[in-house]
Amino acid sequence: MFKSGFTFDNSYARDLSGFYVPWQPQPAPAPRLLFLNAALAEELGLDLASLDAGQLADLFAGNALPDGAEPIAQAYAGHQFGGFSPQLGDGRALLIGEVLDRHGARRDIAFKGSGPTPFARRGDGKAALGPMLREVLIGEAMHALGIPTTRALAVAGTGEAVARGAPLPGAVLTRVAASHLRVGTFQFFAARGDHDRVRQLADYAIARHYPDLAGGTAPYLDFLRAVVRRQAELVACWMGVGFIHGVMNTDNMSIPGETIDYGPCAFMEAYDPGTVFSSIDEYGRYAYANQPAIAQWNLARLAETLVPLLAEDSGEAVALATGAVDGFVADYQACWLATMRAKLGLIAAGSGAEDDEADVALAADWLALLQAARADFTLAWRHLADAAGAGGVAAGGTALAALLPDQPALAAWLARWRARCAAEEGGDAPAAAWAARAARMRRANPLIIPRNHRVEEALAAASDRGDLAPFEALLAALRRPYDERPEDACYAEPAAAGFTASYQTFCGT
Repeated sequence: MFKSGFTFDNSYARDLSGFYVPWQPQPAPAPRLLFLNAALAEELGLDLASLDAGQLADLFAGNALPDGAEPIAQAYAGHQFGGFSPQLGDGRALLIGEVLDRHGARRDIAFKGSGPTPFARRGDGKAALGPMLREVLIGEAMHALGIPTTRALAVAGTGEAVARGAPLPGAVLTRVAASHLRVGTFQFFAARGDHDRVRQLADYAIARHYPDLAGGTAPYLDFLRAVVRRQAELVACWMGVGFIHGVMNTDNMSIPGETIDYGPCAFMEAYDPGTVFSSIDEYGRYAYANQPAIAQWNLARLAETLVPLLAEDSGEAVALATGAVDGFVADYQACWLATMRAKLGLIAAGSGAEDDEADVALAADWLALLQAARADFTLAWRHLADAAGAGGVAAGGTALAALLPDQPALAAWLARWRARCAAEEGGDAPAAAWAARAARMRRANPLIIPRNHRVEEALAAASDRGDLAPFEALLAALRRPYDERPEDACYAEPAAAGFTASYQTFCGT
C-alpha cells in the first residue's frame, strides 16, 4: 500500500462481517493507465496530483493499493433470466473501500476485472479492454442524461491477454457507486434462512441510503416502498431515452436505485417496443417494453426476503409486501407520464385523472406513430422539439415529416399536441412562447446517444489497434448529449439499417 489521495471509511467491511470474503487483486504484469475521469476524481475529493503516470497505472490496475483500502468480494445470489442461483458474488470484482465525496455522500470504489475471487465459479476473473471501455461510454452518457448510474473512475490496461474466443487485451475498471448493494445481496441470506442477517442488511441499507426511514414504526415496509419508488423512477428514465439494460437479473438491481452493469446494454434506434440486443436473451425477457414489468418482478423477489421482518403474522406480512410491490405500477405510471410530459414540452400536469388520461393517450399515440414508421426514437423526439421552435407547425418536407411518412396521421396528432400546448398558454401562443417550449424540449430530448455502431467503432479501434482517439472523441460528444455542435453531427446519425438488423451485444465476461 502507498500514500494516495484516497480517504477511506469502509462501513461495509466494518459493519457487515460475514457478508463478504477479504481478497486481494491479482497483480498486472505491465499496467498502463488508459482512462482517468478527472472530473469524477475531483467530485470524490481525490488528490491524485502527486502520483506520476506509473503510480496511477499501478493504483488502478490493483498492483499498489492505497492506504486504507480493504479489498473484499461481496456475497450475493440472484435470479438470472428467471432461474435462481443461490450463490453468485463478486467473481471478478473487488470493493476496495468507501470514500465520502465533497458533498458528504458515501461512495463505493471497486475494481472490475482484477482477477478471480472465491466466487469466480471457474472464471478467470479478468476483463477485456473493450467491455471496460463500454462501461465508461455508457455510464458517462447516462450521467450526462441525468439518469442515476454507476460511473467509471479509471481504466488501466493490464499488459496481458485474456482468452475470449480470441486473445483480447486485458483491463481493470475502477467503478464508483452509491453502493453495490443489490436485490441479490438480500437473496443470498434469505435463501439460507438467515433472517437475522437479512435484518442486519436492511438496517445497513436504511442507514446508508434511506436514513429518513430509521426510527419509524414500520422501517422495513417503508424501506421496501422506497426501493420500489426509486426503481420506478429509474426505469421510467430508461424508457425515456430508449435504453435497454439487457440483463435485468436481480443481482443487477441496485438498492440505491442506480443503473449498474453495462454488459449487453444498448440504446434503441428504430422504435420497436420488442427490441432486444443481448445475445443471451433468446426469448426477449428483457426487451425494451418488458423492463417495467421485470423491475416489478425483481422487486417482488426483494419483498420475499423482507417478509419475515414486516409482521409477526405471516399472512399480514405477505399482504403488506404484496401491497408495496403492487404500488410499483402507480409509481411507474406517474414517473413515465412526467417523463413524457417533459419530452412533449408540457409544463403543467392536468387537473385530474381525465387530463392525465388525455396526456397518456397523447404520448401513446405519438409512440404508435413512431412504431408504425420504425422511426428513429431519438431523432423523432428531437425533431418534434424543432417543430415547436417553428410555432408547433411541421410542414411537409421537414425532418419530422421525413421520419413519419404517414402525413395525415402526423398532421392529426400534431393538431392535438398544438391544442394541448396552447391550453397551457390560455390560447394561441406567441412565437416567443413556442421558442421557449422548444428550448425546454431540447433539454429533455437528447440529440446524441451512444449509437451502437459508433460505440463498436470506438471499442474496436482501442482493442484491435490500441487507438483511443475514437473512444475519446465519442466520449466527449456523449458528455454533451443535448448540444447541437457541427463537430458532433456524425454522432447523431443512426446506423445503417443492415447494421441494426444484425446487431447483438454480449455480456462482456
